[in-house]
Amino acid sequence: MSKLNPKQVENLITPGTYEDGSGLRLVVKPSGRKSWLLRFQLAGRRREMGLGAYPEISLKNARLAANTQRALLATGIDPLAARDAERQARQDAQQASEARQITFESLALDYQQAHGATWSEKWRKGWLRKLDLYAFGTIGKLPATEINTEQVLKVLQPIWVSKTRTADEVRGQIEQILDAAKARGLRSGENPARWRGHLDNLLSRAEKKKARKRQHFAAMQWQSVPALMEHLQADKSLQSIATQLLILTGARARMVRFACWDELDLEAGLWALPSERMKTRVPFTIPLAEAVIRLLRGIPRIDGSPYLFPGQGKSGVIHDNAMRNLLHQMGHQDITRHGFRSSFRDWAAENTHYPREVCEMALAHDERDQTEGAYSRSDFLDKRRALMQEWANFVFPSKTIETGTKNSPEQP
Repeated sequence: MSKLNPKQVENLITPGTYEDGSGLRLVVKPSGRKSWLLRFQLAGRRREMGLGAYPEISLKNARLAANTQRALLATGIDPLAARDAERQARQDAQQASEARQITFESLALDYQQAHGATWSEKWRKGWLRKLDLYAFGTIGKLPATEINTEQVLKVLQPIWVSKTRTADEVRGQIEQILDAAKARGLRSGENPARWRGHLDNLLSRAEKKKARKRQHFAAMQWQSVPALMEHLQADKSLQSIATQLLILTGARARMVRFACWDELDLEAGLWALPSERMKTRVPFTIPLAEAVIRLLRGIPRIDGSPYLFPGQGKSGVIHDNAMRNLLHQMGHQDITRHGFRSSFRDWAAENTHYPREVCEMALAHDERDQTEGAYSRSDFLDKRRALMQEWANFVFPSKTIETGTKNSPEQP
């Protein structure tokens, strides 16, 4: 039999707990706030469940709510767990609704905003331009949740054979954007733009390999590199030091230009690049030869700049063409910065007996297929350290790198 009536509930002001029967009770706080509480037992354990505040929940509605929860108990369902599941379902539905309002084009702009601070203006415009030309017309207005493999193929298939390299770059951009969307909780599941173990089964791998081969960078013969390095040593500018680091490590120009002091561990002889600094979006560690460590120790640190090679432009680092211009001034208009990676690779193939996978990994090329990669996860760091030491010994035979630099004015 019920112990409370509406008038009594309205007039209660003394703090305490007032029973209505069958576990339903009214709790009056010292502040005067009143709320309903249902006490029940489940699996021998006493539990309590709030049903809402009075007067928002009247005595009648509190009893109805209590009866609903008791009905769940009678079927073996935990009312608290059921309520939590209902709240989660509502939250998921709300998030899904919000996610549907955010288009792929908007996500691409967000990605550019988040990561583009370290990009050159040319790269930033080109990055968005490729998406505008080849992706936005097909998937730009779709939310991330609706972009599947079929949609990605609609973007890539028309240009995969005729513009394979561009198509693969667009694929990589889509993959990055959808990964970011997943991190924001805007989609779930596998990334439909992933290459290995997914799109490589649906698009021609041969075309991708041919596109790689078609991109030739003018490279210096490996036999000529020591003579160039001797000339570079005579120049103490940051551009020269950056070029030497580029050659000695086999790194890409952008990796060197934006190199930060906190990426280096000179005691351990390691240069650890985070995923966002890598073309493959996979963290990579470069072992540093003794000559490289001596070179780096000679670079002065500039107050207020995290970079090894600071500059005066918007990027905060030396100009994109600083190393190229230096090489041209030395009479090497016929070679490119990227070409030194080929010089190193040719030297390794012709003068060492290191396995192909070690030489490729030294250039951050992991060419193991998905199955092999699942079992062989080594980055060959120790073997790469020995390889890069031999390369440095070849570049500087019986010589010690001189330290000290001078800053050259940078073009904005």
